[in-house]
Formats: sequence, structure tokens, C-alpha cells
Amino acid sequence: MNRQIVLKSRPIGAPQPSDFDLQERPLPDLKDGELLVENHWLSLDPYMRGRMSDAPSYAAPLQIGEVMEGETVGKVLASQTPRFAPGDWVVGRGRWQTHAVLSAEQGRKLRPDFPKPSLALGLLGMPGVTAYTGLKHIGQPQPGETVVVAAASGAVGAVVGQLAKQSGCRVIGLAGTEDKCRYVTESLGFDACLNHRASDLVPQLKDACPQGIDVYFENVGGRVFDAVFPLLNDFARIPVCGLISFYNATALPTGPDRTPLLMRAILTKRLTFRGFIVTDFLADWPEALQALEQAFTAGTLQYREQVLSGLEAAPQGLIDLLEGKNFGKVVVQLKPEDA
Repeated sequence: MNRQIVLKSRPIGAPQPSDFDLQERPLPDLKDGELLVENHWLSLDPYMRGRMSDAPSYAAPLQIGEVMEGETVGKVLASQTPRFAPGDWVVGRGRWQTHAVLSAEQGRKLRPDFPKPSLALGLLGMPGVTAYTGLKHIGQPQPGETVVVAAASGAVGAVVGQLAKQSGCRVIGLAGTEDKCRYVTESLGFDACLNHRASDLVPQLKDACPQGIDVYFENVGGRVFDAVFPLLNDFARIPVCGLISFYNATALPTGPDRTPLLMRAILTKRLTFRGFIVTDFLADWPEALQALEQAFTAGTLQYREQVLSGLEAAPQGLIDLLEGKNFGKVVVQLKPEDA
């Protein structure tokens, strides 16, 4: 039997445990070109909230009763393709379930000497590549520039900041607690990190960026962007990776329409705002993964995981992630022996 968590109802505002349902279903028979994977690790990521909504987006929404979307890493139990053999570690969109049937094209095999399987869901997987490609193609940091990173202790932000430091930049992080800020400066090596919940965030950020901001890696939006916006220098680049502060919103923010102010700044300062999805840069995946693994192996790239235990922990884990209660990359350990 396959244990699965499906979308029971579409959230109104923040997801609730009642929006998910744990079910058991028999495993289907394999067809030619397919493989059966026992999932060992499940990734939790902010984009999953968007899949729960039926609003138009860059990907089709989940249907009610469909297994929750998510990337997994696991071991092949059976294979009907010569590209995979039982015992191989494979990464794929295995969803929120204990077992997944994938086509050969949907899986990426890990080398036997891969550092740690769960890293394929974080630093050495989609979040790491997101950081690498977004910074490279859109941020384009230059030595001596100031880079500000939102959600700096998270799966993407932590990598962005370290890569920017290695490019010779002054790097300022924004995070949601004092503990996270200490981690960002003491472990990740950022020049400074500010608590974005502080009442005096605006003057703090201005003091931390005396030369203005050349690159702002956007993961949050809201009052964080409000503090950053006036400090953007001419020709600043803003990779828009996420807007987690709005994901649970049920209406547009109240207040005056600031679109004219934003558009004037884009014109007069010649700002570059570009939203992106990691699949926009598929050609760069091999380069990114190789560079990230080399840096991790050499000890020049630090990374933190928050491990939840058991498939049942996934719904609350996603709810907490959307509220900023996570610390680092969140993964769910589906096999106890993989501690």
C-alpha cells in the first residue's frame, strides 16, 4: 500500500490541517519505461502553497483529491527501464507519498558517492540551482557592490548570500528572528543581518547600506521590499524569486496605489526587475550543481537542514514554513533508518 497526502480542500488564506487528507492506495503495476521508487526524503517549499490554489500561475493547480506536489529522493525498488536499477538513488517529483511511480525521464540518478541524499532536495538540488542561476543571470553581482538578500537563512537565500560574498560583494541579509540573524552572520559570513520584524527596520537598513543597494534578491515582498525600495541604486537588479508574505493573502493590500511611484523609479533609476522560475535556466543545471557540490565539499558553502519526521508531519511543516517558522531547508524524513 502507498500512503499519500492529498489536497482535500483549497485553503482560504493560510492552509489548515483540515485542507489535507492522509490516504492509502494500492501501488499500480509498472509499465515499460517506468520505475517504482520508495521515497526516503520529501522537500517542503513555499511554491506548494500556489499549487493548492486554482488561481492562474506558471504551473497547473492541483485538483481536489490529487496527491500534494513535491520533490523527493528515494531508492528504486523495481525498474522497467535500463536507465535505473533497484538500489539506485533517484530524485524526482515523487510527491507527498511513501512510494512513487516515475518515468525514466522524470528521475535524476544520484552517484553512489553523492554527499548526502537529502542535499539533492536543497543545496545540491532545486533551491541551490535557483540561487545560483537567479544570482548569475539576473543579479549579476560585481565586486564592491552591495547585495541584500531576503529570507537570508532559508534554502535559497543562504546560498545567494554566500555566493555573492564569494563574488566580492558586501552582503546584507534579512531574516525573521535574532537567532536566524546570528546564524546568517556567524555561520554564513554575511556582513550584517537585520530582523525584518524590527520596528526600526528602515533606518537600520539605511545604516547597513551606506552606498545604497545594487542587487536585491527578493523572496518575501511586503514591508521588506518597502524598506529596500528607496535604497535601490541606479541600474540595480532585482531577481524576484518569491513573495512569501503574500502567498496566504485573500485580497490586495490596502492603502494608496504606489504603482506610479514604482514605475517612475524603474524608469529614472533604470531598474531591472525580473521574475524567474528555476526551469528558465535548465541549460545551467549541470554547471550549477557541479559548482555547488565543489564548494560544499571544499567547505566554502555552508548549509542547514530542518528535518521533520514522518509523512504525517508534512502538512504542519508547510504551514509553519509559510509563517516563517522554519530554520534552513525543510525536509521530511520518511524512512527512520535514514537519520
